[in-house]
Amino acid sequence: MYENLNNYKVFYNVAKYKSLSKAAEKLYISQPAISKSISKLEEGLEIKLFDRTSKGVMLTEEGEILYNHIEKAFESIIKGEDEIKKIGELGIGQLRIGVSTSLCKHILLDYLKGFITMNPHIKVIIDCHSTINTIKLLQEEKIDIGLICETDIPKGYKYKKLKDIHDIFVASDNYIDNLHLRERENDDSDSSNDTYFFAGNLTSFLSDKKTTYDYKLSSKEILEKSNLMLLEQNNITRTHIDRYLAGEDIHPNQILEINNMDLLIDFAAIGMGVASIVREFATEYLESGQIIELPLEKEVKKRTVGFIYPEGKIKQTALEKFLNYCK
Repeated sequence: MYENLNNYKVFYNVAKYKSLSKAAEKLYISQPAISKSISKLEEGLEIKLFDRTSKGVMLTEEGEILYNHIEKAFESIIKGEDEIKKIGELGIGQLRIGVSTSLCKHILLDYLKGFITMNPHIKVIIDCHSTINTIKLLQEEKIDIGLICETDIPKGYKYKKLKDIHDIFVASDNYIDNLHLRERENDDSDSSNDTYFFAGNLTSFLSDKKTTYDYKLSSKEILEKSNLMLLEQNNITRTHIDRYLAGEDIHPNQILEINNMDLLIDFAAIGMGVASIVREFATEYLESGQIIELPLEKEVKKRTVGFIYPEGKIKQTALEKFLNYCK
């Protein structure tokens, strides 16, 4: 079959235009070459495909059957060629992005709004997963690019930093007040001998409050004695926080695991405990005073968020346009 592909192309054009000369004109070859290709195809199939008449050529019954199949095949090829041309001319294409729910809401959406407006012909598909699963989907070629928190990048993939993020601990001011009162009541020692104080105060974290809070509990004690709310395990962010807690010799007595950072923020705002969140994801809550950032004796090491994509795939039109837009 493959050696006859060119002959089938000739056959298709002769049958379509019902003329050897018109087929030769469309294919930019001589009429004798057209006749030779048809003869080879007829010999190979051992059937007669055309009847020659004074008005041109007509398909035989067998030729009509073959043409019905060949026509569909060549129309599909032509349609595919046209779509490829449109991709180059209009930027039509498809982009599959893997991203966690939090990163999508707080970072990716801002980029997507402008990108989609500028490239309406590009179909964008969002697949929400954790960073670990996003990398797995990328390796399985189920997505084209992923937006992830900084982590070890597999060989054969590139990581393009987008922005810095900062992990912090937050709570409502009422929760901290109540925690302090509760622990003070449980403390049988002389308060005058209590040497634990917060480093600094919370005044700078409360934009609309003038009261200075001097807590007798240290930041370490608060994290250990509070209801500490963290993302679930096997998560890049949770691993980062666990390393921080271990490095600072902090051993929480009670941990509540939640699989969504937006819920962590909401739970902290209603006074359920102290939550580990990303500062950039809770700007409105912090500015309104619904939650306050706890001062730490040592800040959690900042991280980056960026795009991961396979090396060598940057030439894909949609992916290339998206990365250039996000610079």
